[in-house]
Amino acid sequence: MLYCIVGTDVGNSLPLRKGARPAHLERLQLLQSQGRLVLAGPNPAIDSNDPGEAGFTGSLIVAEFPSLEEARAWADADPYAAAGVYASVIVKPFKQVFPQ
Repeated sequence: MLYCIVGTDVGNSLPLRKGARPAHLERLQLLQSQGRLVLAGPNPAIDSNDPGEAGFTGSLIVAEFPSLEEARAWADADPYAAAGVYASVIVKPFKQVFPQ
C-alpha cells in the first residue's frame, strides 16, 4: 500500500538539511531503485523552486510499504529526523487516484 510521509521542519532548518541531505537522498534513491517511490520533495519556504537562504518548511514523500508500521519505522530512521530537521512527522495511508 502507499503511504504519505509529511515532515514539518523546525525553524531555521536549512543548515540541518544541508548536513543530512546526502544520506536522506541515498535512502530515497534506494526506494526509487526498488520501484517503491511515487514522489518526494521539499516545501520551499517562499514561492520559488529555489528558495535560497529562505530554505524549506517541510517535505512530502509518497512511497509503497508493506504496512503502516513499516512506513513509520522508515520515516523514524530518516537522516532528517535524526538530524533534528523535523519538528513533526505524520505518516498515513494514501490512495492514489490520479494519475492512473
